[in-house]
Amino acid sequence: MLRTALRNVLAHKARLIMTVLAVCLGVAFISGSLVFADSTTAAYRASMSKNYADIAVSVIPKFRPGDAVGEEYGAMDDALARKLSAVPGVASVRPEADGSATLAAKDGTPMHGDSPAGGSGAAYVPGPDGEDSRYPLTAGRAPRDRGEVALDRGTAAAGGYSLGDTVTLAVDGPVLKPRLVGLVSTKDGKVNAGGTTLALFDMATAQKLFTAPGRYSGMDLTATPGTDQFQLSERVAAVLPAGRAEATTAAGLADQQSLFIGTKTKSYERLPLLFAAVSLFIGTFLIVNTFTMLVARRGREIALLRAIGATRRQVVRSVLAEAALVGVAASVLGFVLGLGVATVLPHVLETSGEPLPSGPLVIGPTAVLASLAVGVGVTVLAAWLPSRRAARIAPVEAMRTAEQPPSAVAARVRGAVGLVLAVVGVGLLFSLSGATSATDANLQTAMFGCGILVAGLIVLAPLLAGPVIRVFGRLLTRFGAVGDLARENTLRDPRRTAATAVALMISTALVSGLAVVNQSTSEALDAQAAAGLSADYVISTRSTTTAVDSAAVRRVADVPGVRTASAVADSTIAAGPHVKSVSGVDPKTVDDVMGLHYLSGSAKDLGPGKLAVSRSFARDHHVTTGRQVKASIGPGTGDRDELYTVVGVYQDNPTAEDVLGYRADVQKHGYLRDSVQRVLVRTADGAVSKDLEKRLRAAVGGSPLLKVQSRAQLVREQAGVAGELMTMVFGLLAIGVLISALGMVNTLAMSVSERTREIGVLRAIGMDRSGVRRMIRLEAVCVAAFGTLLGLAGGLFGAWKVSGLANGAIPQYSFALPWGTLALVVLLSLAVGAVASALPARRAAALSPLEAVAEV
Repeated sequence: MLRTALRNVLAHKARLIMTVLAVCLGVAFISGSLVFADSTTAAYRASMSKNYADIAVSVIPKFRPGDAVGEEYGAMDDALARKLSAVPGVASVRPEADGSATLAAKDGTPMHGDSPAGGSGAAYVPGPDGEDSRYPLTAGRAPRDRGEVALDRGTAAAGGYSLGDTVTLAVDGPVLKPRLVGLVSTKDGKVNAGGTTLALFDMATAQKLFTAPGRYSGMDLTATPGTDQFQLSERVAAVLPAGRAEATTAAGLADQQSLFIGTKTKSYERLPLLFAAVSLFIGTFLIVNTFTMLVARRGREIALLRAIGATRRQVVRSVLAEAALVGVAASVLGFVLGLGVATVLPHVLETSGEPLPSGPLVIGPTAVLASLAVGVGVTVLAAWLPSRRAARIAPVEAMRTAEQPPSAVAARVRGAVGLVLAVVGVGLLFSLSGATSATDANLQTAMFGCGILVAGLIVLAPLLAGPVIRVFGRLLTRFGAVGDLARENTLRDPRRTAATAVALMISTALVSGLAVVNQSTSEALDAQAAAGLSADYVISTRSTTTAVDSAAVRRVADVPGVRTASAVADSTIAAGPHVKSVSGVDPKTVDDVMGLHYLSGSAKDLGPGKLAVSRSFARDHHVTTGRQVKASIGPGTGDRDELYTVVGVYQDNPTAEDVLGYRADVQKHGYLRDSVQRVLVRTADGAVSKDLEKRLRAAVGGSPLLKVQSRAQLVREQAGVAGELMTMVFGLLAIGVLISALGMVNTLAMSVSERTREIGVLRAIGMDRSGVRRMIRLEAVCVAAFGTLLGLAGGLFGAWKVSGLANGAIPQYSFALPWGTLALVVLLSLAVGAVASALPARRAAALSPLEAVAEV
C-alpha cells in the first residue's frame, strides 16, 4: 500500500503541484517569521554583548518615591567612584552621564520624524590615552566644552553634518547649537542600525544636561583577571549607600536585555504569522478538494484494492501517506522560500518602525521542525476526510460507477449543521448591537461570531451553489449554447463548485471586512483629528517633560500672517475616582482656535476657579452648568481638592480634551509649572504654506522637541494606523487571490480530465476550439462570482455589526463602504477565474475529438 501511495503521487504529480504550492505559501510565512525572529534576536544580542564585553558590574542610581528631578543621582558622585575603585577586584571605574538628546538635521527637520522618542546623549569619557574606548574617534577630536559636540558617523551622515558645522539639538529646554568637532564609531546596535542618534558632550556639559553638576547617571566597573563578576557584585553592593544605588552584573544586564529583545521580536512575528494562518486556512480547502476529486476519480482503483483484500484502514493509510508525501515536499519548498521571506521581512518592517539590527540568518531547529510539522500536519489533516470517504467505498458499488452522488440524508444533515452555525454566528453579532465599547469580551464575541458565521457559510456553500448560480448564471445565456453548458457544468457537482469557491470566499470576506473597517476608521480619524479645531497650525511637544516657553509663544504671535496664537497647558484633573485630561486655555482666544459646540454655557466665562466640561464628563460626574465640582488638577488624586464652578458643557472632542480650565489654574498645578504644551495658531484668511511653517518653526527656536503641524498634517498622522491596516488588507488579498487561483487551476484541470469524452463529443458535433475555451472560462468566472458574492455578504455583514464597538472608541466612527476597494476585489476575483482557466481551457481545446470519444 505504501508503494501504491508513492506511485499515485508520482502519477498525479501535475495535479498535486497546486496543492504543494498552496501549503508552501503558509509554511514559507511560518518558517520565515521564525527564522527572522531568531536572526533578529541574535543580532540584538550580538550588538548588546559587544556593549557589555568589558563590563563586569554596573552601578545605577535607585529612584525613591518623592525624589525631585535629578535628586536620584545624589549618591552618584566622585566620592563613590573613588570608593568603588578601592574595592578588591575592580580594575577600573567608568562614570557615565547620559540621557536623551533630540537632534534636527541640517535642514532643520527633526531627525526622529513624529516619534516621541529622542536620540541618545552621553558623555565622552577619555581614558589615560586621552580617548574613550567605547566611542573611538574616526575624525576630528573630542568635545571640550558646552559649545562643542561629537556625533557618531551614522548620525552625522543622516543629518547631513560635516566637521565644523553647527548642530541643532535639544535635551529638555532651550535649543542648543554646538559646533561639530568630532566623529566617532560605536558598538551600540541601535545606533548602528540607524534607529537612533548619538550625541557626545564633555563630562561637565553632559552632567548639566542629563544629571546634575558633579553627579553621574551610572558607573561601569571592569574586573581584574580571574575575578568572578557575581562575587565582585556582592563586594560592590556592600559599599553602596543603602537605598540610593544598586549593582547589577553584566550577566544580569544581558538577561534584562534578552527579555526586552524577546518581547520586541515577538511583536514582529505577528504579521507574517497572520499571513501564514490565512494561507494555511485557505489552502486547507484546496487540499480537501484535490484529494476528494482524486479519490472520486480513482474509485475503481480503490475498489479493486478492496476486492483483492485491502482493508479500510489500509485505504485510509494509503491516502494519508500520499498526503504526507505532498506535505513533506511542500514543507521543504516552503522552508526554502521562507528564507527569502526572512531576508525581505526586515526591510518591510523598517518602513513603518524602528530600523532593525543587521546580521546573518540564523536557522534554528524550531523553524525547521515547525515547518515540517505544519506542512505535513495540515496536509494530512485536510486529507483525512477524503480518506474516510475512500475507505467507505464498497468494492461492488465502486466497480459499477466511479463516482456516487451524495445522499439526500447527507445533504439534509449538512444543511441543518450549516444553518445552525450561521444562526449562531449572526446571533452573536447581533448581541453586540447595544455594545458601545471595544472591551476584550466584546472583541472576543465579535471575532467568535464572525468565525462561526464564516464556518456556517462554508458548510452551506454546496447547498447555496445551486440556487445562486441558477439566478446569476442567467447572465451566461447571452453567450448562447456555450454559456448554457458552462452554467450546467457548474451546477453538475455543487460540492466541487463550493469547495473551489470557498477559498475565494474566505479571502473576499477577510478583505472586504477589513477594507470596510479601514475606510470607516480612516474617515473617523480624519474627522477626529480636525474635530473641534479651528486653528490652522498646532505647535505641540513630543513628550510630557517638554514645554513651550512663554517667550516662544510671544514670538509665534508676532510672526507675519498669524492672527491668533493661543497657548494651551495640558495636565490631568481628578474628580473622585476618575482621572481625566484638562486643557488650560485663554478664554479670550479659545473660541477662535477651537470649534466647540456648547450644549450650555460658554468658555468665555472661564476664569480662576471655573471649568467647562465635556458632555461625557458632565454625565459621569452628574454636573450641569452653574453647579460646582470638587476636583484636583495636576499629579496626585484628591490631595489638593478645590471647588470649581462649571460654566459650560460642550460636545466631546479631542482638541479640548475632557475639561477646559483657566490656563493659570492648570499651569499652577501642572506637571511643568508655568508651562504650556500646545500653541494653536490661527492664520490670516486660513493661509497655510511651507514658508509660514518655516517661520513658525524658527519662532520656537527650531527645537526638534516641538512639532509644527498643519491641520492636514494632523489628519495624515492620524491616518498612519489606517494605512498600515490597508497594507495588511492588500497583503491578505494577494494571498487569497493566489491560493484561489491555484485551486481553480487544479479543479478545472481535473474536471477537464474527467470530462474528456464529453468534450470530445462536443467537438465531434461541431463546437470549435474557441467555443471549448470559452465554456471552460465561463465556468471559472461563474465559480469565482459565487465565491465573491458569498465572501462579500459575510465580510460586509460582520463589519457592519462590529462597527458599534469602534464607535465607542471613536465617536466619529460610522459605517462607510470603500466602493473603490470593493470594486477592485470583485474585478480581481472575476479576473482570477478567467486567468486560472487559461491553462485548463487550452488543454481542453487541444483534445482530439476522435481520441477523446475513444477514451475509456
